Amino acid sequence: MTLALGDTLIVATRNQGKVKEFAHAFAALGTTVKSMYDYPDLPDVVEDGVTFAENAYKKAKVVGDALGLPVLADDSGLSVDALDGEPGVYSARYAGEHGADEDNNDKLLSELEKLRLGEDTEQPLLSPARFICALVLYDPASGKKLETEGTVEGWITSDPAGCGGFGYDPLFYLPSYEKTMAELTLEEKQQISHRGDALRQLVAKLHASS
Repeated sequence: MTLALGDTLIVATRNQGKVKEFAHAFAALGTTVKSMYDYPDLPDVVEDGVTFAENAYKKAKVVGDALGLPVLADDSGLSVDALDGEPGVYSARYAGEHGADEDNNDKLLSELEKLRLGEDTEQPLLSPARFICALVLYDPASGKKLETEGTVEGWITSDPAGCGGFGYDPLFYLPSYEKTMAELTLEEKQQISHRGDALRQLVAKLHASS
C-alpha cells in the first residue's frame, strides 16, 4: 500500500480536532485530508471494540468498504494509572454517550479527587497517565491494513491550563515542558503526542512498503 505525494487521504473521523492534526501532519507530504464531514451519507460506526486497535480497524474498514477507497482511522484515549487504566476506550464518552470535553474532564477530576479524600496535600499532580493512539490504514481493494500505536507519558493535573488541543489536553501535564498538552503549539504537540508518534511510524511503514 503506497501513499503518493499529492494524494487525498480520507480519515474516518468527525472530530474536528483530529482532522486539524491529521491535516497538519500530512500537509508536509503534500497530501490533502478529507474526513467523514466530506461524506455525510457514511454510516455511523459503533465503537464496541475492547482495544483502541480494534476500534480503529473497525472504523477504517466500515468507511473504506462504504467508499471503496483507502481510509485511515484512529482510536485514541487516556489511560490513568490511579484509575486502573480508565477511561481507556471510553475516553470520548466517559461522562456519557454524548459527553462534552468539559464533562469528561470534570468526571475524571472527580474520580481522582475521590481517591485522595482525607489526604492533607495540595499537590496538583494527581496520577501518572498516558495518551494512547492506534492508527489503521485500510485498503478495501486489497483487504490489507497497516497498523501503528503511539503513546505519550504525562500526569493528570488538578490545575487545567491552556486553550489549544481538545479532549483531556488541558489536564495532561508534561513535566519536560512544564506545560499541559493544551498549552503546546500544534507543531510542539505533533512532535511529542501519541498521535504524532503513531503517524511517524505509519509514514515510515508507508515509505518502507513503497
